[in-house]
Amino acid sequence: MAADPDYSNHPRPVIRVVTTKGPVFIELYPDIAPKHVERMKQLAKDGFYVGILFHRIVPDFVAQVGDPLTKKGLNTPGVGSAGSKYPNLPLEVSPTQRNSRGALAMARKPDPNSANSQFYFVLKDAPHLDGQYTVFGRVLGDGMSVIDKVQAGDAIQAFDVVKE
Repeated sequence: MAADPDYSNHPRPVIRVVTTKGPVFIELYPDIAPKHVERMKQLAKDGFYVGILFHRIVPDFVAQVGDPLTKKGLNTPGVGSAGSKYPNLPLEVSPTQRNSRGALAMARKPDPNSANSQFYFVLKDAPHLDGQYTVFGRVLGDGMSVIDKVQAGDAIQAFDVVKE
């Protein structure tokens, strides 16, 4: 296995998500979505995401993860609806951020201010989502080659902040 890339001099915060398919590094956008970035960093410190399963894979659209109910399995009643113990987040959008391939955005319920812990990776450009969901990061390097292999039921094995 190759060594992790060194992002210590990256201009933005970086998180590492280790999936059963491999590691993915993501730069975060605190200047665009400060509340969402702080939430991700807090959940990383809490160890919240470790053991959570990807529960929604829509080919050529999104790979979604972050529901704590998935720790009990994908067939657990209510999967896709749960979040962390923290309050929901307000929508933070920027006209410069797009739901383009490699973007990281927060999933939510119909209420635009209901994001909590579930997020998605954009697999293929989805401009119809622009302005409706908070895009708060982007996959770095060749990380999308890992995300492209993720299937429903694959787990997050580690989730940590590698660069504040």
